[in-house]
Amino acid sequence: MALMTADEYKSSLKDGRTVYYRGEKVDDVTNHPIISIAIEHASIDYNMAESEEYRDIAVVKDENGNEYSRYYQIPRNKNDLLLRSSLIEKSTALGGTLVVLIKEIGSDALFALHLIASHMDKENGTEYLSRIKNFYQECRDKDLAISVAQTDVKGDRDKSPGEQEDPDLYVRVVDQDSSGITIRGAKIHTSVSTNAHEIIVLPTRNMKKGEEKYAVACAVPANSPGLTMIASGYGSREGNEFENPISSQHKMMETLTIFEDVKVPWERVFLNGEVEMAGPLAKLFVEFHRFTAVSYKLPLVDLFVGASHLIAEYNGTINKSHIRDKIAKLITYAQICRGMTREAAQECKIIDEIAIPNAELINIAKLHFATGYHEAISWVQDIAGGLLVTGPSEEDVQNDKLNLLINKYLKGSPKVKTLNRLSLMNLIAEITSTDFAGYQAVLAIHAEGSIEAEKMTIIKEHAIEKSIEYAKWLAKIK
Repeated sequence: MALMTADEYKSSLKDGRTVYYRGEKVDDVTNHPIISIAIEHASIDYNMAESEEYRDIAVVKDENGNEYSRYYQIPRNKNDLLLRSSLIEKSTALGGTLVVLIKEIGSDALFALHLIASHMDKENGTEYLSRIKNFYQECRDKDLAISVAQTDVKGDRDKSPGEQEDPDLYVRVVDQDSSGITIRGAKIHTSVSTNAHEIIVLPTRNMKKGEEKYAVACAVPANSPGLTMIASGYGSREGNEFENPISSQHKMMETLTIFEDVKVPWERVFLNGEVEMAGPLAKLFVEFHRFTAVSYKLPLVDLFVGASHLIAEYNGTINKSHIRDKIAKLITYAQICRGMTREAAQECKIIDEIAIPNAELINIAKLHFATGYHEAISWVQDIAGGLLVTGPSEEDVQNDKLNLLINKYLKGSPKVKTLNRLSLMNLIAEITSTDFAGYQAVLAIHAEGSIEAEKMTIIKEHAIEKSIEYAKWLAKIK
């Protein structure tokens, strides 16, 4: 049992995994010009564990004094959840507002699997919990990076898994024998899969009788025979540190993850045909993961506030009432996200000694973030100005003659250096106006579940009877 170093993490990815990028097979993900940026970004987690500054928040000890990543600490109470949230927020801040995710999402899945397996063992006499515990122990002790493949490609959205013309549009079990199961199909939007060690496969929705082959959860090594990852090329244009201060150094890969008769041994199978538990497992994972999600949104909304205030100072508009109005709204937006996340931890419920964030409150936090995101961006853009998309390039600034002209004509407040103003403009452009901004905007709407799914959960989780009885009492309805 030992924490992995960043160098060990990078070396461990040279394992023959099958990854394609823009139509070409990637022989070594650690040497790929784009995927290597994602690997360096993911190394933040391992570097934090080695850092004196962050070690206390990134590392915990078990009952025998052995150290392991806090991400793998099973939350037992509200304080464990709050510390987990703080770690996610800090690592994302170090990642330039981009979440690291190589342990966050995997451990979210492991927590959910512990609870569902415990329930199934009690109700059905299965032996899933021992498998989960063994796999969890392996991931924790080896300090592994874990991806989660949950969203099926779905085909015709008007049809359930068993009604699709092509049965492979949801991942399914196509064979099983004494050694394990064989799965086939594809998952989409699989984050960090190109640089993870393990991929946990989860169901994406409720299943019904007759769809037993689709009710499957398991763990698959990233280099498994038959597993192919097609990495998204979105946001891959070359950038430089001046014009692209975030995406030139930070990236997260997403893949279409294809299982072509991948063999999974029984000890790595955590759900197999129990249709009644597919939906609860999918939902429980999402509740843990939405807590992770809002935690990693906090550095981004804080940046909206800080960058807007600073660019208003640089532009000389900080005392304008309409600017201060937008900054106040941005602060409110950010602080509601933060407050609701903390409250979801404070109001957690404990089942089988595992603390689960309050589902209603964390969904409210995620809904608030998602539905307010594009308006928040518009406020930031309005405060900054059109120079976000019309400013000079790095090459212009490096040209001695043009540099003089740029310094003269693009100056804002006389107290501010022109280059500093332009650097801040480029940072704001990156989070509001570039392909990186588009990536973040789509994540705001679709990642960790849709806006409609959040609304449904809020309605389902809210204890509305008390409010109804109060209305009846005032209306004198008996």
